[in-house]
Amino acid sequence: MIKSFLNLGVQPLANQYLKKPKILSEKKGELYNLKVCFDTKSKLVSISKKIPVKKMFNSTYPYKSSMSKTMLKSFKNLSENIKKKFNPKLFLEIGSNDGALIKNFNLKNTICVEPCSNLAKITKKMGYFTYAKYWNYSLSKTIKKKFNYVDVVYAANTLTHIANLNDVFRSITNILSKNGVLIIEDPSLLECIKKTSYDQFYNEHIYVFSTLAVSNIINKFGLELFDVKKINTHGGSLRYFIKRKNNKNLNISKNVSSQIYTEVKFGLNKFSTYKKFGKATCESKKKLILLLNKIKRKNKTIIGYGATAKATTVLNYCNIDERIIDFFVDTTPDKINKFMPGKKIIIKKYKKNIHKNIDYFFLGAWNFKKEIFNKEKKFIKKGGKFIVHVPSPKIINK
Repeated sequence: MIKSFLNLGVQPLANQYLKKPKILSEKKGELYNLKVCFDTKSKLVSISKKIPVKKMFNSTYPYKSSMSKTMLKSFKNLSENIKKKFNPKLFLEIGSNDGALIKNFNLKNTICVEPCSNLAKITKKMGYFTYAKYWNYSLSKTIKKKFNYVDVVYAANTLTHIANLNDVFRSITNILSKNGVLIIEDPSLLECIKKTSYDQFYNEHIYVFSTLAVSNIINKFGLELFDVKKINTHGGSLRYFIKRKNNKNLNISKNVSSQIYTEVKFGLNKFSTYKKFGKATCESKKKLILLLNKIKRKNKTIIGYGATAKATTVLNYCNIDERIIDFFVDTTPDKINKFMPGKKIIIKKYKKNIHKNIDYFFLGAWNFKKEIFNKEKKFIKKGGKFIVHVPSPKIINK
């Protein structure tokens, strides 16, 4: 049974940054009602409305993993671990983005799959064999025919974007070698619930996974978890290591049962936990609005830091507009001089002297807080402050 526990209201497509602000239409597919649901059988948490993939992942997709030092470091460490532990003869990445991970692998034994043509061009230019297509069973057959079986399949923050999970895992099992390994990483549902980070939900994040749900899904495809690792990216993620059940060469780590035990103890298998999260989200919204209004009544300046998809959810759910936040700053070229989705808040290019006459930054990219704080030491030293909404709305400077 699928039960709804959170309504984040009418939302725009999170990464559709406009050159000019306009009134968006639900009939034209520019707006949708963002409801979040829990499947009591599979333990999957998902949004109720599935947006057509071509509206989300196309030639104008703005996010580039290489823009973040945090992501580059994480991918560098992971690539070294994969080569050392699994030594794949053939490596495939689903959702290779701008090559932030793939550049650490040999050109000759690496395959990229990236549906956004603007990003696929980057890895093609780097010399990697790249399919500018959506991942599905048909593509897996094409790859298998050309390359045979793949030893390691990797997908970071990608499976959460694909509605048909049955097709995803059917496709992967079709090309995964007998002793092959599937590695996926996505935001952790446990961390999301603990931190009341409701902004993890938007049109691209069709799912936010728990270990419980992943284990249930892959089981019917003859796959099983053999390890789970916590990582700090995207506000707290989990990296899942998966193998075929008949592969006895890899031992199952205690991390798997330990993580599942932790999730069950917390209540991720119970609908009541999600109802509490829904109430906590409503309280978080009220507190954030009160905090921002209090600051503006003192005639203080608030600038958004990081024009993220997460920030889009927060702005539209809490009805925060240009009267509260003057503008956003970002380093992503494709976002500059455009407007936040659903709002008349312009995005400006980040500059070193951007702090002049700014009292507060609203931290849209809160999941990169450590990286940002290292970058903004001068601003903080001069008394500059940041407003965060995760895990609860407050003002911080350290």
